[in-house]
Amino acid sequence: MEIPARFEDMRSLEDSEIGDAIKSLLDDKDFQKVLKGILKGVPIWVHRLYTRRFKTVNSFQSGMVVPIFKHLLKKNSKGYTYDFSALPQDRTNLVYLSNHRDIIIDSALLDIILLDEGKKSVEIGIGNNLLIYPWIKTLVRLNRSFIVNRSATAAELLESSKTLSSYIRFVITEKNSPVWLAQREGRAKDSNDRTQKSVLKMLAMDGDDSISEKLQSLHITPLTISYEYDPCDYLKAAEFQLKRDNPDYVKSGQADLDNMKTGLFGYKGRIHCQVAAPVDDEIRNLDPSVPRNRFLEQVAEIIDTHIFRNYRIYPCNRIALDMLRGDNAESKNYTAQEKAGFQTYLDGQLAKIDIPNPDWDFLKERILTMYANPLINHYSSLPS
Repeated sequence: MEIPARFEDMRSLEDSEIGDAIKSLLDDKDFQKVLKGILKGVPIWVHRLYTRRFKTVNSFQSGMVVPIFKHLLKKNSKGYTYDFSALPQDRTNLVYLSNHRDIIIDSALLDIILLDEGKKSVEIGIGNNLLIYPWIKTLVRLNRSFIVNRSATAAELLESSKTLSSYIRFVITEKNSPVWLAQREGRAKDSNDRTQKSVLKMLAMDGDDSISEKLQSLHITPLTISYEYDPCDYLKAAEFQLKRDNPDYVKSGQADLDNMKTGLFGYKGRIHCQVAAPVDDEIRNLDPSVPRNRFLEQVAEIIDTHIFRNYRIYPCNRIALDMLRGDNAESKNYTAQEKAGFQTYLDGQLAKIDIPNPDWDFLKERILTMYANPLINHYSSLPS
């Protein structure tokens, strides 16, 4: 397949390119250190021999990436469950619009599930701010990731967004492949998952049809990922205080790397992925004559409602809400032992925070809010 030249700097790699990409990864000293840390005791020459068999991206992911992630999830979680029964059987070219908790695991989980079911993995939108080392860029492009320009200037932003929109439509219509995209730029660090209008506006830039028709043609499919525990919660809380105390604070590349490592290797408890049906019909039923911004708001509300309804609610969400509000309204849904366990977990996460002048009450409130918000939003989405 011929890929338009305008996508060259952002596109994922094709099957014909994976041999050179794998070789460059295994030659990279920094990547070798990462690989040795994950798969202890396996020499690099074994990886070189093993990876020669991979001739397609799917075979590389199924034979190398999926086993590594399953190994990590077995060590650092209680496993994952999923329900994809709402997916149409006759369509694979969907845009999975997902809530965003973890930089790496969110989209990796979707890939694991799809590949285990014999389906094609997704193309993944990833911000260029995360491409801290050359090997990271090679690895993510090898795993069907395309690069989202998060460092575009105001003058560059419109053209960058148009190119991104065009590439996503190219993947859906020409490559007939699914796409994973976060519902917002960056993670919702307080777990208040709200679809940004700017994401929908970008998706609707390419093409000459109406905004309603363009969004329908992408087959937007809400995906809800629920982690029992977020290993990055203490890092997110610390960032909240750093930004509160210094409005000019900008997270460093090293901080992004720390979040990626903590998300990969930290404990996540139980994990559940729930997919809703594509929202084509719901978008089609909206009044197309309303102002553009209001139309986008309504589409965002549709997506958010599905994401909120499909949360898997854990005892820690209920305990956090009671602790945040200072009552026991949810206490019938958890035990005293579960509450004591969450308190121990909370104390342990707070103890990991290492910033100047920590405001412990504020930091505790931030972590409790992260765990309470999914339940608050879940309740708001239920029929009254």
